[in-house]
Amino acid sequence: MLEVKYTEVVEKINSFLSEEFEVDQSEITADGNMKEVLDLDSLDYVDLVVVIENNFGIKLKSEDFSKIETFEDFYTYISNRLSGK
Repeated sequence: MLEVKYTEVVEKINSFLSEEFEVDQSEITADGNMKEVLDLDSLDYVDLVVVIENNFGIKLKSEDFSKIETFEDFYTYISNRLSGK
């Protein structure tokens, strides 16, 4: 598996979250609450799973989000999945 730089993951995630959820990238901060900033409901999580799969080629399940509160949590989770952890 290719080693992916954490900063590249963050930039890519911020870019597609901004576009997909129509949020200014400046509102997406590491310690920001993902659910609140993106105004996520249950259908949005489905969209998010699809976007992650399309952008990173990894499959997520809704229960994967149970421990993710901040964007930092999300970046770390995706980075770990990409590096096979």
